[in-house]
Amino acid sequence: MTARFAGRTILVTGAGSGMGRAESILLADEGARILAADIDLGAAETVAEQTGGTAYRLDVADPESWQHIRAEVEVLHGLVNNAGVSFRNGIADTSVEDWHRVMDINLSSVFYGMKFLREPLSRAEGASVVNVSSIAGMLGYFSPSYGASKWGVRGLSKVAALEFAGAGIRVNSVHPGLVDTPLLHSGDGRFVAESLRSVPQGRVASPEEIAHTVAFLLGPESSYVNGTELVVDGALVAGGIYHRITTELAAGTV
Repeated sequence: MTARFAGRTILVTGAGSGMGRAESILLADEGARILAADIDLGAAETVAEQTGGTAYRLDVADPESWQHIRAEVEVLHGLVNNAGVSFRNGIADTSVEDWHRVMDINLSSVFYGMKFLREPLSRAEGASVVNVSSIAGMLGYFSPSYGASKWGVRGLSKVAALEFAGAGIRVNSVHPGLVDTPLLHSGDGRFVAESLRSVPQGRVASPEEIAHTVAFLLGPESSYVNGTELVVDGALVAGGIYHRITTELAAGTV
């Protein structure tokens, strides 16, 4: 494997598990120096040991926590705003506290990361920011807090792309569908089984598949890709509901 990220420092939030861990390992395998940031310092330290990087305890919802990171980073070539939480209640059943928690972790964190790390990113040549959103940021979603936060990440990424382009910083968002992580399996197992019926490829993604997408957006191959969203969902958004209907019609189940 070529070391296309040799000499480049990349910070990954939520690096301790799931997609963040996969992203950190893949990027390190391709030469990056990884700053593994997670609210669980022990998990971040484990990833740092695996990647030869540096671990940070980062509460992404706390601007002061971001400023501590900023004080220690001089030059940053890549930022992956990956940390997030899922919440699957509707409007009537979402408490005000849960609304703010999800918005703070999923959306405000992305704002803080770009705000406080813009300067070290501007010191790098060809820096790139990848904000991990979701297919919930591409369509109507049943969870108001999660859906709104992920739509927000999509829009905020476009704003940042316009603002940061003059400083040589690209900003894009990634929109995964069902990914085999603890976050996906944190609720009722029926959710995944039912959702898969609308995925034309018929399976969930591996964290490594999302990591390869993130690496593409961080790398030189995407040097003119800026202010866009990349959906990685096995064609669910492309027309999963019609796939489900036609499949069931063919099977005679409807």
